Amino acid sequence: MKQITSYLILLAVATVLYSCRSTKKIQNVITTKIDTVVAVAPTPEVDLHADSIKFISEAIHKIDSNRVGFKTFSAKVKVNFEDKDGKKNDFNAFIRLKKDSILWIKIDAVLGIEAFRVIVTPDSVKVLNKLDKVVQYRAVSGLQELSQLPFGFKELQNLIIGDPVYLDTNVVSYKKDDKSLSLYSFGNFFKQLLSVNPADYTLQNCKLDDIDPTRARTCLVIYGEYQKKNNQPFSTFRKITVQEKSKLDIEMEYKQFDFDQDLSFPFSVPRNYKKQ
Repeated sequence: MKQITSYLILLAVATVLYSCRSTKKIQNVITTKIDTVVAVAPTPEVDLHADSIKFISEAIHKIDSNRVGFKTFSAKVKVNFEDKDGKKNDFNAFIRLKKDSILWIKIDAVLGIEAFRVIVTPDSVKVLNKLDKVVQYRAVSGLQELSQLPFGFKELQNLIIGDPVYLDTNVVSYKKDDKSLSLYSFGNFFKQLLSVNPADYTLQNCKLDDIDPTRARTCLVIYGEYQKKNNQPFSTFRKITVQEKSKLDIEMEYKQFDFDQDLSFPFSVPRNYKKQ
């Protein structure tokens, strides 16, 4: 169960908890290497034609306008992951989120026994480890420095709600067909290949590759199994693959989810818990 703590941190605050190092059928989008989906320009300095610039600008606007609208969000999520040794684990996570403010996560182990409770705010992370009777306090800024990633509360919120984690406007090339629209962009930290459904601009997948070739970090997020609630599409299946020196696969299946309900965020620390 201690392994789960590390993997959740990677997922929640650098993919919640403090490592930062990093089943349903889904579309067959990774049978070939995603880098080959689009003809990529060799450098960011690309002279795109005016019509291409207009098309890209309109596409980015539609993707941005397609973000999930909500004040609060709650969900029950089945999380499955496979570690670098091929060991498979699973658990249930109960999520409550107040937009731009607070994220609450309860993690249940075998037989529904609560193992962890987590509170994330824009500047802090608190983890209640009920198995070892320990409470941990971390600053989000410290986690960002450790991971060398621009990953904070906003990005975590995007990941959970199903919005683009990063929406970079520095697009250097694109490819469009009947099934997919792919935008390739360069940022300060990553090269990004973002693919959406051209019919409704829902996310299909996002691939991030580290600009620094010495790190060789890569992250692939696949979105699928869309359902509509409150007249907006929501991805109920995510697959996240993070790879640097080792590989981690995570699948998230949203079994239940609701928007704009009244929520509470209980987090009390028993007196006998040790502080770390």
